[in-house]
Amino acid sequence: MDDLLELTRQAEARHFWFRGFRWFIQPILDDVAGGRTDLRLIDCGCGVGQNLALLERHGRASGFDLAESGLKAAGAWRHAIVRADLNSIPFTSNFFDVATSFDVLQCVGTDEAAVREMARVVRPGGAVVLTVAAFDFLRGDHAEVWQEFRRYTPATVRRLVESAGLRAERVEFLFASIFPLMLAVRVMQRLTRPLRGLQRDTDITVPAAPVNSVLTWMLKAEAALSRRLPMPIGSSLLVVARKP
Repeated sequence: MDDLLELTRQAEARHFWFRGFRWFIQPILDDVAGGRTDLRLIDCGCGVGQNLALLERHGRASGFDLAESGLKAAGAWRHAIVRADLNSIPFTSNFFDVATSFDVLQCVGTDEAAVREMARVVRPGGAVVLTVAAFDFLRGDHAEVWQEFRRYTPATVRRLVESAGLRAERVEFLFASIFPLMLAVRVMQRLTRPLRGLQRDTDITVPAAPVNSVLTWMLKAEAALSRRLPMPIGSSLLVVARKP
């Protein structure tokens, strides 16, 4: 896990996927915040803390993660970060305005308990914003290296948040523009794994500059288009849920 978090830290500034992720998520957070800059926000499973910058423009951002090595790297972001388990969040109920969790739940054994905890710490009327991995048929090396327990469909992730007493306001696909490429890569990884074995997560290796640039611009265009037209498919799912 330490090596994976370090690779993530190195890749997040330049890799097309992380750039695209920020273009997708920042407008969503802007919508949720509604122009406010005095909110209490928490990133649940913050990893190396790279996403806290997305939250801090809307108020006081904090986070937690179970991996101690990730927290050491996250300290460079100068945010309030603690070590904690998503199934037992060390904050009082109804404390935060917004709770986020980005691409974490598929790696949590008890995702229902985790979402219930997120719902608990959010105040009535507050929001929970999630991104999760989509579709079991997209499992590849990345899923095995990161020890994913499951992947989601719109129906299953909607049931997940509703089981925690939340109301799903948005359930949308992300990364539609690179979906065909990702599907081809993941299928090839599964077919060739018996011959080559499972060594590392090549998905977070920054591609050659021309390839990285083309994929970056594809995702930038998709992020702009998706503000007006929901994508019909994608490799990730976005959920915005509200606590009654």
